Amino acid sequence: MTKVADIRGKTDDQLKDQLVDLRKEQFNLRFQKASGQLENVARVRAVRRDIARIETVVGERRRKPASAKA
Repeated sequence: MTKVADIRGKTDDQLKDQLVDLRKEQFNLRFQKASGQLENVARVRAVRRDIARIETVVGERRRKPASAKA
């Protein structure tokens, strides 16, 4: 599970890359669940929440005025 402070310390490009990786993992976990091969069911929830955390931070950065970013 990723902490919000760690997410806020990353650049937009790093967050984008991490989001892509998490979405791929989420996709794979869904397939494992459907085929009955998923062992760690808690990971599905953790990945979903990490995605939400990253999207929240990215959204906050978009809403900030340009003068506040400096």
